[in-house]
Amino acid sequence: MAPLVVLVAVTALARLIGWLTGNGLLDAWAYATALGLAAMLALTASAHFLQPRRDALIAMVPPRLPNAPALVTLTGVLELAGAVGVLIPATAALAAACLIALLVALFPANVRAARAELGIKTMPLPLRGLVQLLFIAACVVVIVG
Repeated sequence: MAPLVVLVAVTALARLIGWLTGNGLLDAWAYATALGLAAMLALTASAHFLQPRRDALIAMVPPRLPNAPALVTLTGVLELAGAVGVLIPATAALAAACLIALLVALFPANVRAARAELGIKTMPLPLRGLVQLLFIAACVVVIVG
């Protein structure tokens, strides 16, 4: 739930600052949302590298996939790259599109965590699916913006 809170709070704060100051970039939903996505992705990416969340993420990787620790590291790096990419106007749309693909690709791990007894605290699957759709919607705002 923390990533959703960060996304919403940073986006709303950036948009409010843009509205109050007339800042051209922040006075638009697309860049404010990009800032929210970047903050959210920095938070989620940190879990890929720091204990104890790293071990929990490794446990979420479906067993049919090879080298779970390397995959967790790779997805953390991709999240950080996406966070940087959405902040650069010239790459924002491409980065957001790639993040949509990443969110879709990672969703089976969230399904596994919600269904299995992995000792991982996760939100119920229907709610997790809704949150995933909100993350994708934020990416779409960046693309369309």
